[in-house]
Amino acid sequence: MAKHLARIHGTEEDKVNCPFYFKIGACRHSDRCSRLHHRPAFSPTILIKHVYRHPVRVMELEQALHGGANKGGKPRIDKVKAFEDFLVFYEDMFLELSKFGRIDELHICDNLGDHMIGHVYCKYFNEEDASDAMQVMNGRFYDGHKMEVEFSPVTDFREARCRDFDEESCSRGGFCSLLHAKPVPTCPIRSRDAESERERRPGAAVGALHSVWDAGRGRRWAIAEGVKDAHHLAYKV
Repeated sequence: MAKHLARIHGTEEDKVNCPFYFKIGACRHSDRCSRLHHRPAFSPTILIKHVYRHPVRVMELEQALHGGANKGGKPRIDKVKAFEDFLVFYEDMFLELSKFGRIDELHICDNLGDHMIGHVYCKYFNEEDASDAMQVMNGRFYDGHKMEVEFSPVTDFREARCRDFDEESCSRGGFCSLLHAKPVPTCPIRSRDAESERERRPGAAVGALHSVWDAGRGRRWAIAEGVKDAHHLAYKV
């Protein structure tokens, strides 16, 4: 019996534990789900909920507020600007989160479902680093948005990711139940990883290492609405 329960845990056969929460740390039924959501007390992975401003949702809100000419159709998005905004956001997140320790994986959710839109998953090599990050980041503000941070049960993103999306063939689109991780060019990841490693070294002169977006980063991070973030400034020379 024990072997059987261990085999089916977190799968569709498991009638007690929610397989979607186990796989991706989110469930479209939320607290109304008929199965259990076991929220971990410790994990190498943290989840920052709904912090990324998805360009599709932003455009939909603007059309709803201002009665856009494209009302009723698909939102028209400047793909070049949307990609540039995403890279700025990714850099902001990577540089800030890497201050707590070395990052193993960082994924920005491209899903449009209400239970997943804007999610950021950050997996650390060290569980203690994830704990430090959660304690500091939870309740901080990014770009006017108060962040809600929690430990995530996701430790194997190979199981969480939608393979069809990675192969550009997912027929369910943004409302797929599996993780659509926005692709990031390899060069920026390596560059930011190397930069973060240098910044973590004791006595490192970090001032010269900050990117051209650093001034903007200072304005986007805050510990409370309208209050400058002392935690961010503490890392500056």
